Amino acid sequence: MFHWRIVAFIIFFFTVYKCWQERYNFGRTEVIDNTLNPDFVRKFVLDYFFEEKQNLRFDSFLGQTFCTLGEIIGSSGSRLERVLSGIPGKKCGNIIFTAEELSNCRDIATMQLCANKLDKKDFFGKSDPFLVFYRSNEDGTFTICHKTEVIKNTLNPVWQPFTIPVRALCNGDYDRTVKVDVYDWDRDGSHDFIGEFTTSYRELSRGQSQFNVYEVLNPKKKGRKKKYVNSGTVTLLSFKVESEYTFVDFIRGNPSQPTSLHYMNPYQLNAYAMALKAVGEIIQDYDSDKLFPAYGFGAKLPPDGKISHAFPLNSDCENANCVGIEGVLEAYYDCLRKVQLYGPTNFAPVINQVAQCASEVTDGSQYFVLLIITDGVISDMVQTREAVVTAASLPMSVIIVGVGPAEFDAMEELDGDEVRVSSRGRVAERDIVQFVPFRDYIDRSGNQVLSMARLAKDVLAEIPDQLLSFMKSRGIEPRPALCPSPTPQINVHL
Repeated sequence: MFHWRIVAFIIFFFTVYKCWQERYNFGRTEVIDNTLNPDFVRKFVLDYFFEEKQNLRFDSFLGQTFCTLGEIIGSSGSRLERVLSGIPGKKCGNIIFTAEELSNCRDIATMQLCANKLDKKDFFGKSDPFLVFYRSNEDGTFTICHKTEVIKNTLNPVWQPFTIPVRALCNGDYDRTVKVDVYDWDRDGSHDFIGEFTTSYRELSRGQSQFNVYEVLNPKKKGRKKKYVNSGTVTLLSFKVESEYTFVDFIRGNPSQPTSLHYMNPYQLNAYAMALKAVGEIIQDYDSDKLFPAYGFGAKLPPDGKISHAFPLNSDCENANCVGIEGVLEAYYDCLRKVQLYGPTNFAPVINQVAQCASEVTDGSQYFVLLIITDGVISDMVQTREAVVTAASLPMSVIIVGVGPAEFDAMEELDGDEVRVSSRGRVAERDIVQFVPFRDYIDRSGNQVLSMARLAKDVLAEIPDQLLSFMKSRGIEPRPALCPSPTPQINVHL
């Protein structure tokens, strides 16, 4: 019989934009023969910077497509599907990208397996078995992570030992399901399914034992045959784990890098601390109790690494208040030592949290100011627009200070000086957002005091009018001068 030989592979280009445009050939997948639906084993490890636009280009023999790394990670389930464009007017197929953050686990596992009494699949021989390993994903799907070699014409194969990074096998989650399929290899690519079994890194790490002898089950055969037992067994012969060290492990000293915008310099404030101190020291005069709820967003929290976009800097979930701006700075510095910074940059959770507080006091006795300091391009713009539109009817304002070199064009959309923010047909009742990039206020001579003064002057200039617009819209008049609280209390959230 004559077979068409279809060779499938993808050439993966990683495009980096700096002051000029450069293109780097990042690598290519393996070749998969005789299939129109290839499932590639090779993975590409990229450094993800949520504050940068990382452009990617994917080429195949059929066509190409473009996207950004942020689009893949930001898609539902970190799964993005794109159409391959090639010959005009001709469908070239789709390409599906999936992404998952790799754990910090750098262990390498080496294992060897054998099988016994596998099902016979070849008419003129026995079987040509090989194994395919799959890692389970957070959404319940599976991603291929390893294929063994093919052992020809045997029902009792012994595969060669192979090495695989633990993070590729289970992403550092020792109890995550690992699925293994057993196939009979066919030259035309239509490999015959023999059966499957599941395990985990924790089970495999027990090594050779009675617990690591697995029944290979074929669900279809099991459903058809009442006396079906299994399609053979697979046994783990050996399992060894070693740590992979890097050059950095041997030279690493202080984990805080001077290039980081959060770098804790003992001699001067970083950009975050400057913005916080500049705005906070002025507006705190209008907060009677000097207690400031302070939250962080975009980090993995100890002890389980759970991602949060609104967590108290002081680690007290019951009371996020910090005493004075100095208390906020102290909590910020202490928090940096405990959490792992993590994207994407989501504003909506913290805006909604403050809006909830503001919705409980709408009689004009309190006014809330939320100060957001960020170095990242916003990732949840749709949800943030909705949050701002809702918050615009409440006694609150939002100040956003962008630090660092990122492009903050999208932030201007939230600052409704010219066009009011809208969401799902609703237009914000008031303009409550003020955005400024801190870099526009940095004194060239390095004078931090002057830089902070310039910043505070601009970001706070709109607060009085925003407060008055709310009071006027609700018909609230100032209290008499003899009243114990002659002016509304301003609550500052950081």
